[in-house]
This record gives sequence, C-alpha cells and structure tokens, in this order.
Amino acid sequence: MIAVSASDENIRTAELMSIQAIVNHLPIFGEYDVDRIKSVAAMVLDLLSEEDGLDALFGLIRDGLPDGLNETAYAMACDVAAADGKLGQIELRMLQEIRHELEVDRLHGAAIEAGARARFRTLT
Repeated sequence: MIAVSASDENIRTAELMSIQAIVNHLPIFGEYDVDRIKSVAAMVLDLLSEEDGLDALFGLIRDGLPDGLNETAYAMACDVAAADGKLGQIELRMLQEIRHELEVDRLHGAAIEAGARARFRTLT
C-alpha cells in the first residue's frame, strides 16, 4: 500500500488515510501492531530510493505474504491508489507491477480494480 502511494513521489493525505483505515478496520490486520506503520513506511521509502529497491521490496512482499492473500493485497493496493481520485501513469504502472508480482490474473485484477473505482467514485 505504501509503495503505491509513494510511487508518484507525492504521498497524499487521502492515501495515508486510506492505509490507516484499512489497517484499523479490515480483519486481516486484526493482530497487526499499528505502531509498525511508520517503520514499514520508512523501509519502503528507503527501498524505493535504491536502484534495485523495487525488486527487493517485491521479494520481501512475496516472502512475507501468507498463501492465499495475493488478491487481498492487490485489492488494498488498488484502494490506496484510488483513494485520492487521481491515478497517474506511474501509479498505474506500479499497480501493474504489483499485479504481476503477486500473480493476480488479468480478469481477477480487472474485477478488483473496478471495485476500487466504484468504492472511491465521487459525485463530481
């Protein structure tokens, strides 16, 4: 989630609020220590600033993500990307990379993306 938010080098308040809401309310984070968010964010930002940091980040994600949660992780990334109502090319590319790395097939990915668009649609 943090990598998607940071991918365009502009972490927006709406994205941070979305991350906080996801961690606070979704059952998957029921046992998660919310005090870790800052240290995880710092680590992700450090990795993204390194030359091969994205590959290292994806390796950490693959190693740490329990089996069966790839689509869940992708859905959370899509929600963060959609939270501010602005999806630029860099964020879209990051989502594409995440979908590929998590081995979420295109059809399921499209359904997840459509759900995120529907949840974060505004009247204007």
